[in-house]
This record gives sequence, C-alpha cells and structure tokens, in this order.
Amino acid sequence: MKQIIPLASIFIFCFCKTNAQNIDSTIEKYANDYSQEKTYLHYDKSTYASGETIWYKAYILNGIFPAEDTKTFYVDVSDDKGKLLAHSILPVVYSTAAGQFDIPADYKGNYIHIKAYTKWMLNFDSVFLYNKDIRILSKPTNTSAKNTIISSLQFFPEGGDAVAGVNNKIAFKANDQWGRPVKIKGVVQDSHGTTVDSLRTIHDGMGYFLIFPKTGESFTAKWKDEKGTEHTSALPEIKQSGLSLQVVVAGDKRNFLISATPEIAASLGDIHMIGTMNEHEVFKLTKNISSGNISGVIPVKDLPTGILTITVFDSHWIPLAERITFVNNNEFRFNAEMNVEHWGLNKRAKDEISITVPDSLAATFSVAVTDLNIDADSSDNIISHLLLTGDLKGKVYNPAYYFSNNSDTLSKQLDLVMLTHGWRRFKWEEVTAGKFPKIIYPKDTSYLSLSGKVYGALPSQLREAGSIVLILQQKKQNKIVTEVINPDGTFSDPSIILFDTTNIYYQLAKSKGLSDASVQFMQNRLPPFTNNIAASGFFNSQILDTIGNSRHLQLANEEMQLANLYKAKVLETVTIKGKTKSPLQALDEKYTSGLFSGGDAYQFDLLNDPSAVGSMNIFNYLQGRVAGLQITMSTPPTIQWRGGTPQIYLDEVPADADMISSVNVSDIAYVKVLRPPFFGGAGGGANGAIAIYTRKGNDRPKEPGKGLNNNTVRGYTSMREFYSPNYDAITNNDDKKDVRSTLYWNPQVITTPENNKVTLTFYNNDISHAFRVVIEGMTTDGRLVHLENVME
Repeated sequence: MKQIIPLASIFIFCFCKTNAQNIDSTIEKYANDYSQEKTYLHYDKSTYASGETIWYKAYILNGIFPAEDTKTFYVDVSDDKGKLLAHSILPVVYSTAAGQFDIPADYKGNYIHIKAYTKWMLNFDSVFLYNKDIRILSKPTNTSAKNTIISSLQFFPEGGDAVAGVNNKIAFKANDQWGRPVKIKGVVQDSHGTTVDSLRTIHDGMGYFLIFPKTGESFTAKWKDEKGTEHTSALPEIKQSGLSLQVVVAGDKRNFLISATPEIAASLGDIHMIGTMNEHEVFKLTKNISSGNISGVIPVKDLPTGILTITVFDSHWIPLAERITFVNNNEFRFNAEMNVEHWGLNKRAKDEISITVPDSLAATFSVAVTDLNIDADSSDNIISHLLLTGDLKGKVYNPAYYFSNNSDTLSKQLDLVMLTHGWRRFKWEEVTAGKFPKIIYPKDTSYLSLSGKVYGALPSQLREAGSIVLILQQKKQNKIVTEVINPDGTFSDPSIILFDTTNIYYQLAKSKGLSDASVQFMQNRLPPFTNNIAASGFFNSQILDTIGNSRHLQLANEEMQLANLYKAKVLETVTIKGKTKSPLQALDEKYTSGLFSGGDAYQFDLLNDPSAVGSMNIFNYLQGRVAGLQITMSTPPTIQWRGGTPQIYLDEVPADADMISSVNVSDIAYVKVLRPPFFGGAGGGANGAIAIYTRKGNDRPKEPGKGLNNNTVRGYTSMREFYSPNYDAITNNDDKKDVRSTLYWNPQVITTPENNKVTLTFYNNDISHAFRVVIEGMTTDGRLVHLENVME
C-alpha cells in the first residue's frame, strides 16, 4: 500500500532544511563580507596634566587578523561637557595609526574622552566603538559627594532566561556607579519568603546561585553592601516555558546541558545548536530533546582564542537560549624579548634597550618609557582589549588580570565575566531570513587622496569637460596638477595624499560651458560627529594611585613652570636659528611637508653642489654617498638598503626607479634619504625612502591662484615626532632642568624577518632613578604581545 505523506509535513521538512541552508550561507556571508573591526589604543602613560601631550598608537583588527583593507582611522577628543576638542584623521599603515593631542594648558575638567573608530565600525552597534576617559590630574579637593558610593546589583540568567520547571543558574554582578566591583552578602528568597540560596560574591563583585522555580513563582534578593546598607532587588521574571542552557568550563572542553520540562521537550522534538566565533560558524549539531535533557562535550582546543557563542534553536530555527564562553589557547601570543643593552640611571645618562623577535616574524610595536614613580594603570592592555573587552558590552573591571595565568581558578572567574556581560550578537531573526546589515559607511580602502566632483553642469557638458587644472597651496609648497574629469563629474589622483590644510584653486574649461560650475573636494572625508560623549569618568578604570598621581602632577607642574620660565630664551634661540639657517635647513623647510620634513635622514643640496651636474642621473649622484645604500646602474637601476628596497618618491609622490632615472639632475633641487622605517607616504617605507624634489621657480606669486575659485580642505592630521633629547649632542641646554615624566615614546618600531632585532636609544632626565618600559605590538598575522619591564 502506498504511504501518503501529509502536505504539511513536506512543507515543514522543506522549510527546516531551507532555513538550515540559509543560516549556513548567511553566517558565511557575514564572516566574509560583514566581519567587524575593533581597535585598541596604547598611550605613553595612563594619566595626564593640563598642558601635556597625549601620545597614542592604534592597533586595528578585523576579526582575529590585522585590518589590512582599512586605510583611514578617526580619533575624536571631547571634554567633560561633550564639546569636541579635536577630530583627528590618521593614515593606517600596517593596520596601525599614530597620533597625538595637546591638552589645553587651561583645561579644568577631570577627564578627557577619547572615541576612536574606523568608518566601517560605524555600520554596527556603536557600543563597540573604542571609548576611554583619560584622567586629567589636578589638586585633590575635599568633596564628600565624590566619595559617595552607590551600589547596584544586576542578575543574569544563564542562557538568557530563567525557566520554570528546570534547574537554573543565575549569575549576578554588584558594582558602584563607576563600574567598580562591590562586595555584597545576602540571601535569595522565593515568593513565600523561604531562603533558597545564599548570595555571596566569588570574584570582583560577581557570583552565582541556583534556583528551581515553579510555575508562577517569583524570587527576591535581600542583600547588604560593604557599608552594611540593606537592599532588596527583584530577580528577573520567570519564563513559564522554554529551556535552560548550562555550560561548564573543563580545560580544553566545554560541557553543556540543555534542560526542558517534559511537556516542552515533547513539543520541541529536534533542536539545533550552533557555535560561532568572530561571525564564523565553528560547529553545528542537531539532537532530539524529547527525553527532557541533552548533554554533551564541545572540544575547543583547536579554536582561536576569543569568545565562543553557543546558540540553541528549535526545529524552525527560532533561537531559544544563548551563552558565551571564553576560549584561551594562548596561540595569540608571540615571543618578543626586551633586553637592556646600556644602563643609564644617572642624570641625563644614555640608555639603550633592544627588542628581539623570532626571525620568521614581521611585527610593529609601540614603546613607552616613563618615570617609575608616576602612576600607572595596567588593568587593560592590547591583549585584554582586542580579545576580551572589545567584544563585550558593559564594563569589565581589570580585564588584563584574566590573561595573567592559565589556572583553573582564573578560568572560572573569567566565566563569571561571560555570564554577566552582553556581547556581539547576531540578530538571528535577520540571519534566518537571509537579511544583512545595511551599509551606510563603506570601508576606507584607499588613502585620503585628492578627489572631487563638478556640480552645476549638464551630463552632456561633463562628458565633454576634459580636465580640470588645480593649484594646491600648502604650507611649504605649491603644486599644479591637471586631472581628467570622468563622465559623472568626478576626478581623483590617488598619488596625491593631503596632510594638514590645503587651499585648492581650480579652473574649468570655459569653452566647454563650465564657467558657472562649482567643485566640491574630498567628499569621502568623514566629518566630525556632533553627538560626542562627555568625559564623565565612566570609561576609566578608576584604579587610583594616589602617590603616583601626586608625583606625576608635581613633575607636570614643574615642567610647565620651567617652560614658562625659559619661554623668552627659547623664542630668542628660535630667532637666532632663523637668522643662521643652513642651506639644508632652508631647503627642507621649503620643499618637504608632513612626515617628510625633519627626521633622521641623509640630505643633499643639489642647488649648491657643483658636482651634481656631472652625474648622469640622481642614482649615479647618490652612489657612495649613503652608508650601506647599494645602487646598481642597470636598466632600470636597482637599489638595496639594509636588506630591502627603499621606496622612491618624486615631490612626495611614489615613483619607480625607471622613471626617476630619466629626470634631469639639473631639475633636482634637494634629495633626502630617510632611514627605515618611514611612514610619511603612501608607498610604504619599512626599508626607508628616497625623496627627490624638483626645483621650484622663485618667481611664484604668493597667491598662485589669485582670481580663481578655491576651496579649503583638510587632509590627514599632522603627526609630530616625540621629542627625545640627545644629550650626547646637546651642549647648550645644561642650564635647563629636565623633568620629563615620559622619557621616550616611539609608535613606529618595526621588526622584519631580515631584521628581527631593533635597538632604541633614549636619555634620562635630571630626576628619575628608575623607569617603567611598556612595549605592545602585533604581527602581520594578528598575534599580540604586551611586555612591561622595570629598569632600576
């Protein structure tokens, strides 16, 4: 007899199979096309005083790998009232960016807020943008209101909901208004006033208890804070149907238990479980829960370090419960070793430290050296932020602690963090429907280069527009370029990257009927936001070092007083230097801009070198003039320096050796050979750079585009070099006291497989007898390191 299958059964089977396929393909597309970026900022120190400079370096990840596509980074600085103080736009090199902010000398607020992000990050939940409140030191005041502690208690049912008829684990977190943990004790009572469990903190204000609620039952917590004040808090409402998900950390495994009442279990039948990490699906299973319970083991030893999200669905792929657990397999670390090559703890003594990595790794580092006795906050670092707090909602107290060892005790304490914090969640109703996030802000996949669009012209006129003549008036040089106008009115030149402020004069072809057209420049530049966060102190660890703060403030005040005292002498010195400026200094000031100016470089003045005219080309001229620079006069010429090929620039635009060899030496005014690493241009500079500048006419008018239409545009924010005095070379500054609290800051330390050891030199001030050295870094494959050493 032929079996008849009901049409409804066929529909349900097809629906479930289709949804399963949808989930797999949608998660894969999320991982490939919508993977989220996150960032961490390393600062030269943890607190500052008014008038000091905040130096920082940003590290940017896309999932667990460096964010190689993003080329522009944004940092917004706001005061304690939410007023924007600075909107910095920084180029991204090797998935990092560096910058600085000068705190106004008259700033009176207790904090300054830093918000940092990429344009791509703005498409997703804003809670995952980087936010930090930096403490601004001031004289302590006796305000009792500031010392008032307001304790609060939050409850978090494991899996998302407390469900009647099954055993439930309820985690809790007690903290004050600053997010600091609070110790509490109390009891949990049912609706009849019967005590069902005690309430005791296990670690940093967190703990858990167990309840077995009946249908219609409610629970209340009665507790006392550290001052003995009594509180009463209602537990979350008990869900009358559903299931519970419990996960237990067991070394390199996760034991799970899914429980449901017999009635619910029978109605559910098959359930599905999916594990995801960084938008990637890492496991999926389907089991029948008709018996009421499902238990199993999830092996995690082969997973990357990070947050594993476990989600349980019914047979129709409706989510029922979700839990996160942290996996730490320690593969994220790489070995970097710091050694002291030369000790100098005396006044203005020379110090040398080296960083060595395995010779197979390429890595970028930031290095901060400060007075040991000023305050320091080691509660968060590159590892704890990028692997833990950068993926969580809510404030985690002292997150670096959870990476201090691999003990079972610490793993259980970290699991309390997982139970009591929100996380990056899929919107499963959209995933099952095959929907994707709406992208408003595309990635900055190219640098902030010259671009624009012509408005006020007909499509037929734009098709015949031809080109636009632009005069770029910058601080140290002017440039005339001609750009082709596309049929849609746009034009661009990726080779021209703009720094600071540029006045752009433009001229369109009047013969093409474009005399009334206008031009807008750099429309891909992200403007500052108006809704900035007030610096309240919430995004600060609130870990205080009273003695260290006092020492830091004393040094900062003394440094400011000395700066004011020597201001007249400094101005006088600058004036004298201006009068006795060397030809090389004058050339550097006239021709270079951004990070091409100043710096550690060999310099050549071809205007005043009679031997230059006898050279066939600039490479022939440079032969034998730069130590270690090997030039082979082939076609095209080949250049090697310190094991690599330096990037070549013509008027600060990347060029190749073949093109440069055809430039007449008599047209060249100035050449700089910049030691590696160099981050001033778009071509890369891990192996240094050769910057060649062609002559400028001395009869150029001060207003090159007078009478032409013009716009003022801002490019990348100017990046300064941290001033670190070289007391081996300075002889005329012995009368000025040196009380710097930051002795050395370098955000551009690079190691390569060919050069796996770098040596850094700095000099002591007049008063420090011991130093704190903090080194953070990231490899090209996303592994991380945090080193903290004391020199004393």
